[in-house]
Amino acid sequence: MTKVLVTGGCGFIGRHVVEELLSKNYDVRVLDVLNEQVHGDARTTIPAHVDMRQADIRDADAVRSALAGVDQVVHLAAEVGVGQSMYEIARYVGVNDLGTAVLLETMIKTPIRRIVVASSMSVYGEGLYQTVTGERLPHARRSAAELKAGAWDPVGPEGERLLPIPTDEHKPVDLASIYALTKYAQERQVLIFGEAYGVEAVALRLFNVFGAGQALSNPYTGVLANFASRLANGQPPMVFEDGRQRRDFVHVRDVARAFRLALEQPRAAGHLMNVGSGHAYAIADVASLLAEAMGVPELKPEIMNKARAGDIRNCFADIAKARELLGFEPVHMLEHSLAEFAEWVRSVGAIDRGAEMKRHLETRGLVI
Repeated sequence: MTKVLVTGGCGFIGRHVVEELLSKNYDVRVLDVLNEQVHGDARTTIPAHVDMRQADIRDADAVRSALAGVDQVVHLAAEVGVGQSMYEIARYVGVNDLGTAVLLETMIKTPIRRIVVASSMSVYGEGLYQTVTGERLPHARRSAAELKAGAWDPVGPEGERLLPIPTDEHKPVDLASIYALTKYAQERQVLIFGEAYGVEAVALRLFNVFGAGQALSNPYTGVLANFASRLANGQPPMVFEDGRQRRDFVHVRDVARAFRLALEQPRAAGHLMNVGSGHAYAIADVASLLAEAMGVPELKPEIMNKARAGDIRNCFADIAKARELLGFEPVHMLEHSLAEFAEWVRSVGAIDRGAEMKRHLETRGLVI
């Protein structure tokens, strides 16, 4: 029986990965620090027969012990949050980058066959665009002056209108936040290590993951969880910019399946690839759809007409590579999954910390 270590295995994605692996008869071990910000209100229980080790990913002795007898690793342990990363820089770099370094250094003397690391769509910065004549423009950006003026959409070199298109893995990275920087460092560390030491390595660039089990009272956990926490407390969702920015939302069960496939498919070794739904959703529309699913359609999104430092306008996935190398196909589309998500939110409740998050960013000058 193949034994897999899942770092961060008690987190939102980690618990679903553990469940997916157990359903396919893997032997699973978990290493997780149980961070209060993430796990304070989340149900972190995992099956009793799973070997659970509570420790920091930077603790080399704990990591060495957790790796003993393991065949494969799914590396999910990380701090998550674009906004928070811009002011808790040492924390994000320490856990994400130093933590990954400790894991890999410890693996040098451990016969691990394959490692799959969770990267992020944030490494792209702005997604891919093309001009009206069809020319790809991979480096679109918005200046602070443009954002202050409410010019939300990136424009071309001559000020021409651009069309957002699905972002594929050929788009160069454009690191717009400390979080993005740390995720890129994680994926590069793992792929470089794999090539140097003959370990099969795979990096999955995850888009906006949603589903039951998110830490609803952690305002940095994801936009859908933020909206749900607001709505559950009778408050309108806070939507930055004008709400027309577009994202790709992928269900956590689809993501968990992608991780299992990344452990199994021989052709995936040495590759990085997008994991998303392949669909684009306007943020304000998502807020309204969730309000309807939660039975509070009167709570219309509060459009802030302000931007957060490090945010991007549009990014949604081209998943052709994951289809080819993993046989991955998303099943749980956002528009068909919100009723289930809303029912889960009602069953667990949530503390709304959205205003607190906004205040933290504003006091540091990170809201434009």
